[in-house]
Amino acid sequence: NSDFGSPWGSVAPATPACSLVDVMSEQLARQLDEENNAFPALAPDTTSDLMLAQMLQMQFDREFDDQLRREEKKFNGDSKVSISFENYRMVHPYEDSDSSEDEVDWQDTRHDPYRAEKPQTTPRRGFTGKGKNITTKHDEETCGRKNTARMDNVHVGDGLGMDLKLSNQVFNSLKQHCYSEQRRSARLHEKKEHSTAEQAVDPRTRLLMYKMVNSGVLENINGCISTGKESVVFHADGGSLEEQPVPDEVVLKVFKTTLNEFKNRDRYIKDDYRFKERFSKLNPRKVIRLWAEKEMHNLSRMKKAEIPCPEVVLLKKHILVMSFIGKDHVPAPKLKDAMLGSEDMKNAYYQVLHMMQQLYQECNLVHADLSEYNMLWHEGKVWLIDVSQSVEPTHPHGLEFLFRDCRNVSTFFQKRGVSEAMSVYDLFNAVTGLNIPVGAEDEAEFIAEIVALEKRNEDHVQKRGKKTFPVTSEDDHPPLKPDADD
Repeated sequence: NSDFGSPWGSVAPATPACSLVDVMSEQLARQLDEENNAFPALAPDTTSDLMLAQMLQMQFDREFDDQLRREEKKFNGDSKVSISFENYRMVHPYEDSDSSEDEVDWQDTRHDPYRAEKPQTTPRRGFTGKGKNITTKHDEETCGRKNTARMDNVHVGDGLGMDLKLSNQVFNSLKQHCYSEQRRSARLHEKKEHSTAEQAVDPRTRLLMYKMVNSGVLENINGCISTGKESVVFHADGGSLEEQPVPDEVVLKVFKTTLNEFKNRDRYIKDDYRFKERFSKLNPRKVIRLWAEKEMHNLSRMKKAEIPCPEVVLLKKHILVMSFIGKDHVPAPKLKDAMLGSEDMKNAYYQVLHMMQQLYQECNLVHADLSEYNMLWHEGKVWLIDVSQSVEPTHPHGLEFLFRDCRNVSTFFQKRGVSEAMSVYDLFNAVTGLNIPVGAEDEAEFIAEIVALEKRNEDHVQKRGKKTFPVTSEDDHPPLKPDADD
């Protein structure tokens, strides 16, 4: 036993019996006094009444707290919600003691009623007990406690210490939900870091935009003005550039760096003779930069033919800076949203017809996505935008794309009441200068004639050995040099 097991101090070991004469001798008295003085720290000072009172109170408080724990455990029983008697405890460490052994660790949880008990494990044979008292591993209460213990690694709340019993169905549902949330969180984190979000501004894109502002090309970036499947357009105030002046208002067309939107659109570029050779050598993410370069070259051709379109200011990776079509931060309305009278609508139709002819005959281009959604009405004129997918007529599907454009244009203006609007077949012949017979206006036969014509053109190109159209001075922009970090 410890020397301080009793509040009255240590108990001296039994001494051998001696005669009364020896007890009364002064020599024995001096010997006992010397032994007590040799170990003064082993025995507390029991001559102080205060010390005795404190030690008695300590012992009483410990007994009171033990009784309180028993009452608390009895009161709560198997209830899922427990009541704590913590505020009624009287335990306090004795701070005046010089010995660390005198102090009790009152945070000891070996007998803590809030500690989760380990579930009883069934033996390898799968059951315990005999007869009516047999308990198998499928017992509802045993399974419930086991499932609760298995949820230690799953964050399901503050159920620790409660006598919870989770059924197999609830346990499986919680576990599956937890795993699903972890996978979803990981996917969102990866998508945010490595690809473009809904507004097309991932950390790398944001850094490129900051560099444009820091270099003085842009004064500031104001916000998003348009969102599409493949890109997002931001409005910005122009700054200054050494080679050319920057307009007061510009737009940043940011091509989304996610690959999902481009999986079905690679045919617009992989069969384009200007980019076919480079397309096969690029990894999928750098193909998106090729889209931005493709739109820059197409806009340069259109600008040279004086077709109303945005003017290219700067190209940096997948960000294309262009002049703003609008005024005072307000973008020009799309043709489908413009409130035009009959004369203005008629004038718009003839402008579109003339621009389609210019595109085909002067720029050697087919828009390939022309509709009222990609035409703006500004200052009494129709402006063409979004030409990243535009191809040359020698593209294996170029004439099919042109026929689709003619159908969109013809349908729109006919619905808007323009009586002069030609049919899709007449419009196609008027743009191309071809004279494909219309006949009974059977669309299937007309498209078959177009496909046959495309096949003949493709065979002719292959015989001539025509592989690529190099970018020349006609495009007003030199070939782009690869970035240092590519």
